[in-house]
Amino acid sequence: MIDTIGDFATRIRNAYLAKHQKVEIPHSRIGETLGKILEKEAYVGHLGVENRKPRKMIVLNLLYTNGQAAIDRIEYVSTPGRKIYVKAKNIPKTLGGYGITIISTSRGIMTDKDARSKKLGGEMLLRVW
Repeated sequence: MIDTIGDFATRIRNAYLAKHQKVEIPHSRIGETLGKILEKEAYVGHLGVENRKPRKMIVLNLLYTNGQAAIDRIEYVSTPGRKIYVKAKNIPKTLGGYGITIISTSRGIMTDKDARSKKLGGEMLLRVW
C-alpha cells in the first residue's frame, strides 16, 4: 500500500456508509497515530492493534448516536501528488470549529487546535466532521 493516509480515510468512510460496527485497517505508525487522534476526539470508539499474520491490523470501533454516524465526512486534504502546507496563523477551522483538521507538524501529528496553541504549522492531512 503506497498511500496509507488515503486508504485509512477511505476505509473509515466506507465502513460508516455501510453501517459497520468496526473497521480493520492495515497497520502503519501514521495510521495508528491518526486512529488515536480520532479516538481522543470521540470520532471513533476503542482503537486496538491485532497482531495477525501476515500483517498487523488496526481495529477501530465505530460510534453511532441514534443511528447517526459520529463522522459525517472525512476528507484527505494533502495527496501524494499535491501537498498542502499551512502556517500556524493560517490553519483553517473545519466547519467553523465543529470539526477537526489533522496536521503533520515538526513535533508530530496533532489536531488544528493543538497546532494553533503551540504555534506550529505543517502539512494538512485530514479534515473530519
